[in-house]
Amino acid sequence: MIRHARFVTPLGTLFATAVGGALSGLYFEHGRHAPAIDPSWKADPGFGPLRECAHQIGEYLEGVRRQFDLPLAPHGTEFQRRVWIEIARIPFGETLTYAELAARAGAPGAARAAGAATGRNPLSIIVPCHRVMGSDGSLTGYAGGIERKTRLLRLEGALPRQAQLIAQGDGASAAIARGAA
Repeated sequence: MIRHARFVTPLGTLFATAVGGALSGLYFEHGRHAPAIDPSWKADPGFGPLRECAHQIGEYLEGVRRQFDLPLAPHGTEFQRRVWIEIARIPFGETLTYAELAARAGAPGAARAAGAATGRNPLSIIVPCHRVMGSDGSLTGYAGGIERKTRLLRLEGALPRQAQLIAQGDGASAAIARGAA
């Protein structure tokens, strides 16, 4: 049986799912690839893994938690799972590129495939796909939206200089940072 819960955060409403005793999904409500609630699923915000997920996400967003300690059960292809494992290894406050991620997942040269697998990450924030960047440091892609990715990286102190300038709307400085001026 799939159990689910919604909880409100400063980044918007999150939707969590659990199968058995493990978290199987954490999505931004109405985000890209978020599943529709099936009538057979049970709303159960007090269920242990869902309740603990909400608690730990709250601590993370308050800046008091850097790692998550939750039982996880994401479903995906073998390649997707390899990519998600490597994403989960990116330390708090650090980033890496899709090309580096592909190489770490055993598929050097497959940055696009790693990007596609990253986009299908069912455990947003917990498997921190917001820490994966374009090769030029750009904030490419995020199922929860670039604004949320920016806020998560800022929370971790990991927002690259170029992205900070763009987020601040300083086009001239951003062009200099990219070497375009």
